[in-house]
This record gives sequence, structure tokens and C-alpha cells, in this order.
Amino acid sequence: MDLELTEEQKLVQKSVREFAESEVRPLAKEHDETGRFPRALFQKAAQLGLTGVPFPEKEGGAGFDYVAYTIVIEEISRCCASTGVILSVQNSLYGDPIHRYGTEEQKEKFLLPYTRGEKVGCYALTEPQAGSNAAALQTRAVKKGDAYVLNGTKAWITCGGEADAAIVYVNTDPAKGEKGITAIVVEKGTPGFQVGKEEKKLGIHATACCELIFTDCAVPVANRIGNEGEGYKIALATLDGGRVGIAAQATGIAQGAFEAALKYSQERLAFGHPISQFQAIQFMLADMSTEIDAARLLNRKAAWKQDTGARFTMDAALAKLFASEMATRVAHKAIQIHGGNGYSREYPVERNYRDARITEIYEGTSEIQRLVISSWVLRS
Repeated sequence: MDLELTEEQKLVQKSVREFAESEVRPLAKEHDETGRFPRALFQKAAQLGLTGVPFPEKEGGAGFDYVAYTIVIEEISRCCASTGVILSVQNSLYGDPIHRYGTEEQKEKFLLPYTRGEKVGCYALTEPQAGSNAAALQTRAVKKGDAYVLNGTKAWITCGGEADAAIVYVNTDPAKGEKGITAIVVEKGTPGFQVGKEEKKLGIHATACCELIFTDCAVPVANRIGNEGEGYKIALATLDGGRVGIAAQATGIAQGAFEAALKYSQERLAFGHPISQFQAIQFMLADMSTEIDAARLLNRKAAWKQDTGARFTMDAALAKLFASEMATRVAHKAIQIHGGNGYSREYPVERNYRDARITEIYEGTSEIQRLVISSWVLRS
């Protein structure tokens, strides 16, 4: 693994940072306060290829590697965590399973318009009674002729309120447990498919996180991704890549909080000196910088391994666990450095703190990451 970025990766970093500073940052506070999904910004991101970063050009993608993908999500999340996770879902949770398991016809219909940013996709796995225990899905799909009829409810679906299609994980044979789960693409406008309540969350307000409700919803068998009963395998493989994206999001949130705290410490005076001259502040900044760098290295290692085609389940879990918990710690210190101002919505670190917390929960809680890591450790 070469720790030095390639010229192409450096160019990606430079162009995405410029886009984030000019287009994303100015709207971040507004999106947080209004909760409006940034569709126009999403389309601008698509013009840079950010809605299909790691996919080949023939599939509408930008043709970059997964290390470049982590750079994209980190740089966007550094300015706005909502926009960062929207792009992460589009690339990893929605795009990746169709890229890896879809037929050519499915790629033409369900991938190309999404990698091009013409449409928004989402990943519908979680249910009210099935979060970490993904094998316990209650959403049923019964095959009737050339269609599956879906009944059930999905919960906490990022981009669900705006998505033009969802990859829905359903139970087609409950007696088989996890081997009875199947992945099916359901398009917006399909009779029997409706968007339920939007969740009122602590952070990442602009992500259209909603319930999806299916009532006698008939979907063509041709919309099935992979074979019947392969959905659980597809879901877990997809989450490996998703965790790389969330580790990048967490690293970006932390980087944004650190930069704000560093700047504030150099400008804020106490006892006649900038507070950056006080050892207590210096030690916090040192710890923050160290942890961010460690998270970034873990994240890029996981992405590099993903690029090689090797199994990267443990690497993704390590990166996601450390980066997410690190982001909360760094955002906490950033508020502390700001003092009372850090508790005010006038300063971005308050938003960083709220946004960071979810990274320890979605796409596998910290506890699930520890289970994954320990299972690999015990194999050795």
C-alpha cells in the first residue's frame, strides 16, 4: 500500500474541495435548519461525477478507485455531513449492489440514471423490529406469476423520501431464515409503495430519512437483484463498502470540527493571549489531529484493499468503528475549545457534534463492528 496519493487522486481531492467550499459549505447551515433535501446541489455534484465515483464509464461512472471515493466523501462531509452521506448512499448502498450483482438490463435501467445523478437511490434494509438483526426481516414478498407482491414497512431509510428507486430487502421464504431474504428494486410510483413519516433526527437533517411502506405492492420478478435467497449475502457485502463510506464521512466531520477549533483558538483571546498558546488547548488539538490522521489511514487502507479485490470486511469494520467514535470525541473537544460559543448554533462545531453521533449507529453500530472484528480476530 502506497500512502502517497496518485496524481489523479490529488486532482480529485483538489476539485472536490473547491466544489465543497464554493457550493456545499455556504448551504450547510440552511440545510441543517430547514431539513430540505439538497436536490439541486446533488445534481451539481453529479456534474463532477460524484454520484458514480467508483463505477466504470460504461456504467455512467467517473471510473475512479475506492480510495478516491473516500476522498470525495471526506471532503464533502467536511463541509456538510448530510450531503456527504447522501452521496455515500448513492454510490455504495444503492449503486454498488446493482454494479456487482445486476444484469446488463438492470444496469441500464437502475444504475445508469443514478450514477449520472439524474435519479436518487436508497437502500431499504432496516425495519422497526429489525436493525442490527437484519436476518429478522418481516417485510414479505410472495411470488405470484411474474411478480413479487410486497407487504411490510422499512424504517430509517436515508434518502427514502426523495429516492426514485429503493433496493428493498424482503423475506421470500421465512422458513429458511437469512437464506430466505431477497433483494428487489422498487421504483417510485409503483402502486402500493408509499413514503411514510420523515424522522426528526438529532443531526444530518437534510437526508429525507423516512419510512417506506409496502401494501400489496406488485414488482416485476425482473427487478430482483441476484437470485432468490441471496439478499442477505448481497446486503452484508454492500455494507462492507458502505462502512468505508461512513468512515470517510466521520473523518470529514472531524476534520471540519478540528479546522474550526484550530482557527477559533488562534483568534480567541483570554488573559491577553490567543487561547492556542495555552497547553490545555494545545494538547486537545494534538489529540484531535492524531486521531483524525489515524482514522484516515485506516479508512484508506480499507479502500485500498477493496480496490485490490480482496476481502475487506474486517478492514471496513476497523475503519468505521474507529473513525465514528473518533468523530464524536473530536467534535466534543471542538466544542470545548469554543467554550460557550461552541454550544451556539452560530458556530459550525455544534452541528458537527450532532452530525457525528449517527456515524456510530448507522450501517452497523459500534457494537456490531466489535462483533465483526472479534470474529475475525478469533479466526486467526
